Amino acid sequence: MSAPHEPLWSIGELAERAGATVKTVRFYSDRGLLPEAARSSGGHRRYGPPALERLRLIRSLRGLGLPLPAVRRVLEDEDAAGPVLETAVDSRLRELGDELRTLRWRAAALELVRDCPPDRRAGRLRLLGALSTPPSTAPLARFWRAWLPARMPARATAAFLEVAVPQPPDAPRPDQVLAFARLHAMTTAPCPDGRRPQPDVHRVAGARGAALLYAGLAEAFALAAAPVRRAQGPRPGEALDAYVAAYASAYGSRDTRGFRRLLADRLAAEARLDRYWELAAVVLSEPGGPAQPTPGSADDWLRAALRQDNAAAA
Repeated sequence: MSAPHEPLWSIGELAERAGATVKTVRFYSDRGLLPEAARSSGGHRRYGPPALERLRLIRSLRGLGLPLPAVRRVLEDEDAAGPVLETAVDSRLRELGDELRTLRWRAAALELVRDCPPDRRAGRLRLLGALSTPPSTAPLARFWRAWLPARMPARATAAFLEVAVPQPPDAPRPDQVLAFARLHAMTTAPCPDGRRPQPDVHRVAGARGAALLYAGLAEAFALAAAPVRRAQGPRPGEALDAYVAAYASAYGSRDTRGFRRLLADRLAAEARLDRYWELAAVVLSEPGGPAQPTPGSADDWLRAALRQDNAAAA
């Protein structure tokens, strides 16, 4: 209710003072967000100064994109600038971040199509059409889960997926969109024989041995990342020792000169996923910067270091 000598306005007068339309005032009033102070003898709504302040607050909140349920919660809070408002604003910021990320991916995809030679646009559109916007990493994770031993511990699997699956950048370049689309196509395409090729070490070592292998490889790749990033040539050292130790633990063997020769031969015969890692490096790399190390580039560096080490020993 209004104070004894408080002015009362009609719905049109309130709308004019707030710079809104009568339809807007009626909309918020009908939903209980803008209570009336009284009714005229003819049954028309009358509003006092508190309604004007509330209407301005409602329009400010709606102007920020807050949905009506969030606006209602803010209005019902005793402190209109308190934690309820803070929570609503944080939620809206997260939503806007997701929307901006979606728009940036769409813009980069459009640039990719616009700048593509006309005779290749249809194929590029098919490639991009298979992606969600922004893209999901779930197909890549499924690919690697099929690659890993079925009974490998969940923690070891999660640790491997964290380094093997590149996260889509928030503001991608067109070449990164194309690289991720090709990764998606590569990892969702059916294999000719119906099953994914897996390294021989999975069969030999089993799930437990593979878990030891990937834990050790993670350490070796981390050690090799710095020289790979600096484009330093492969060489024996701590990273190679960790690399060999990872395979030795998986095979239940020891790091001997004979084992290093045997490991080099086995690695040379293993299935390779070079294209996957090349595309992952594009997704991860900053514009104009060096290619970011990936497990694939670190593995290449370490294999070369192993060959070098064996040759020096021979």
